Amino acid sequence: MKKVILAAIAVMAFGFANAQDVKFGLKGGINLSSFSGDIEDASSKVGFQVGGFAEFKLTDKFSIQPELLYSTQGAKFEESEVNYFYKEKINTNYLNVPVMAKYYVASKFSVEAGPQIGFLLSAKDKWEEMYYGEKNSGTDDAKDDIKSVSFGLNVGAGYDFTENVSVGVRYNFGLSNISDFDSDAKIHNNVVSLSVGYKF
Repeated sequence: MKKVILAAIAVMAFGFANAQDVKFGLKGGINLSSFSGDIEDASSKVGFQVGGFAEFKLTDKFSIQPELLYSTQGAKFEESEVNYFYKEKINTNYLNVPVMAKYYVASKFSVEAGPQIGFLLSAKDKWEEMYYGEKNSGTDDAKDDIKSVSFGLNVGAGYDFTENVSVGVRYNFGLSNISDFDSDAKIHNNVVSLSVGYKF
């Protein structure tokens, strides 16, 4: 992971030094997130992301785009049996720093890929249980159960409607284990995001 971070920093430095054109912007959108790995019955939950970016145009076809995003993620769980019902939602909030390499296949259409580091800001475990008609619920702080830093790989595509307005879709593959409550468990973040951006 250190090699990935160093490579990303090197690419950003190259971008700063060689950029023909630089544009700054804001972006926001919807997340559909879940967990994968040594975990059962995880389903997707809806969240959002919002933040800023800078696009360093190296050539007409190729650019580097570092971003800083606040992202709400997590997963949902549900179990139902006779006279028993349980549901749980884990809400995690991250400050994500992706560094994307973008290639313009056409003048307005681009594909992208790049590493991402995420810093955990908070994590809450909201649960509800009903057993023979008796209901219990609560919210617990789960930050100690999740590692403070996560690493991932993003792939995606984007389309520029105008010089200023664009849309993008992206998938984040969680590469690092985020579990901090079970040393034997391997759990990863996975997020699909749909966003709208505005370049100044």
